[in-house]
Amino acid sequence: ETNGPSDYTQVPTQHSHTHPHNPNRDSGRDSMVRVSLHARSCCLLVALLLLLLLLVDDGAGQIPRRRPRNDRCPKVVGPKGLCTGIVRAMRNFGLNAMMGSWYVIQYFASTEMFPEYGCMRSSFVTSDGYVTMNFTYVFLDDPLATFQQGNITWIIPNYGQPAHWVHAESSYEEIYNTYVIDTDYRSWALIMHCAEKTKSQKYLSALMLAREPTIGQNVINFLREKLPRYDIDVENMFPIPQTNCTRMDPNAYYSYQTAP
Repeated sequence: ETNGPSDYTQVPTQHSHTHPHNPNRDSGRDSMVRVSLHARSCCLLVALLLLLLLLVDDGAGQIPRRRPRNDRCPKVVGPKGLCTGIVRAMRNFGLNAMMGSWYVIQYFASTEMFPEYGCMRSSFVTSDGYVTMNFTYVFLDDPLATFQQGNITWIIPNYGQPAHWVHAESSYEEIYNTYVIDTDYRSWALIMHCAEKTKSQKYLSALMLAREPTIGQNVINFLREKLPRYDIDVENMFPIPQTNCTRMDPNAYYSYQTAP
C-alpha cells in the first residue's frame, strides 16, 4: 500500500564531517592569521630600525664635527717646542730694538667683521719694566677723518721671556696678554693680543707692523701664515690704508699727542 503524503516523515541525513561554517574553525584560522601578521610587522619594524641605524652612522661620517671653541688664551712657553694652543714667545727677543714708531699695516680683531680703521700708527716705549704702546688712527667711515688716540701699558712678568707682556692697568679686570710673535726689528713685526673674559669667549687681536707705510707681499704672506694656529682667522685680518694720512693731520699722524 502506498503511503500518502501525510504519512511521510523526512529524516535529516547525518553527516560525519564538520560544517564548513563551523565557528570553532573560523576562530583558529583567525588566530593563525593574526600571528602571521604580527610576525611580519615585527620583522618589518626590525628592518626599518636597522636601516635607520645605517643611515645615521653613514651621516655621522659625512657631517663635519664642529671644532670645540677654546675660551682661554694660549699659554706662553719658552723656546722649547710649540703645541696647539700654546704661544712660543720670540726667542732672543731684543726689547729695546722693538721700541719706536711703526705703521700698522694689517689688523685683526675677533669682534670685528669689516675693515674699520685707516692711518693707524703706533709707538712703543719702555721704562722701569713697563712697555707702553701709544697709537693714533682714523675711522674709515668718518668723513672728517678725525684722528683718534689711545694707549696700552703692559708689564713684563718674566724677564726670561721679554716678548710676553701682561696688561698693567689695575682697572682692567680681565687677563690681557700680548705676545711678540716675530720681528726683524728693522722692517716688520707681528704682535698678538688675547684677553680672557670670565663668562664669555676670549678676545683676540693681532697687529702687523712695518717701519715704512708699505711692505712686500711676500712678507705679508709670511706673517699671516703664523696666525691660524692661534685661532686667528686671516680672512678677517684687514689691510689698513696709509694713504693721504699726512694731508689730514701731519702732527696727529706722526706723533702721539698728549692732552695739555
